[in-house]
Amino acid sequence: MALASLLVSAVTLATMTPRQQAATLVVTTLRPRVFVEAAGITFADQEGGLVKALPGAAPDRAAHDYATPARAEAAGAATARALRANRIDVDLAPVLDAPDGPLGSRQFSSPAIALAFARGLGRAACVKHFPGLGSARFSTDDRPHVEATIRRRDLAPFRAAIRAGVRCVMVDNAFYGTRFRASLEPRTYRLLRSLGFRGVAITDSLSLVSEAPVERWAPQAIRAGADLVLFTDLAQAERAVRALVPLARRGELTRHVARVFRFRLALER
Repeated sequence: MALASLLVSAVTLATMTPRQQAATLVVTTLRPRVFVEAAGITFADQEGGLVKALPGAAPDRAAHDYATPARAEAAGAATARALRANRIDVDLAPVLDAPDGPLGSRQFSSPAIALAFARGLGRAACVKHFPGLGSARFSTDDRPHVEATIRRRDLAPFRAAIRAGVRCVMVDNAFYGTRFRASLEPRTYRLLRSLGFRGVAITDSLSLVSEAPVERWAPQAIRAGADLVLFTDLAQAERAVRALVPLARRGELTRHVARVFRFRLALER
C-alpha cells in the first residue's frame, strides 16, 4: 500500500504544472492561526495558552504550566485528537526553545517536558523554532530583527525530537551572526540535515516585515533548503507562488515537492 501510494505521488509530481508545484510549497492563512498549502496539508498554531487556533480544544494550558512529562504527553495526545476532529493535520508545536528564551509561557520548563508533548502529538508534531531562540532577548513575533546565538543546549531537544522520528521542523527568523535570518540561510538547513532530519522544513512566517520583498525571500528560502514557506498575508502568498514558478520550470522545486508529498502520505497512515 505504501509503495503504491508513493508511485501515485511520483506520477502526480510528474504531471504537475510549474504553478501547481510552486503552490504546493507556499503555506498561507485559511482562517486565523490555521494555514494550508496546495497539497492539502492543514497546519494550526495550537500550542495552548494564548496561542490557540481552536480556543475550546486541547491543550487546556500554556506550555510552562506542565510540571511533568506524563502530563505533557497526555496533553499532546488530547491535542492530536482535537486536531483530527477539526480536520487539521499538523500542529505547529511544541516550542522546543530553551526555557531562558523570550517566549514566556509558550516555553516548557524543561526539554524533557517539551519532548513529551511532541510524543503525545505523534505524527502531528511540527517542532519549533530551529535552531533555537533561547539566547534571544526578544521574540521574532515582536521585532523584525532579532539577534541570537546557537548554543549546544538549544540544539539538543531538536536532535532528540529528530531521533524520535519527528517529520516537521519550523525554522525561525532570528539572525545568528549572519547576513540573513535563519529561515533564509543555507547554513541553517545544512545544520538541520546534519542532525539526521529527513522530513519537511517550514519557515516561520515570512510576512513579519510588512513591506517584505516577497519575490526575493520566497526563492531564497527554498534555495537555502526550506521545503515550505509560510506567509500569513494572502497577497504576499500569491506573489510568492508567482516568484517560485521560474524555479519550478528549471526543476529546482522537484525535491521539495516530493518531500512534501512524502510528508502528506505519512500523515495519512
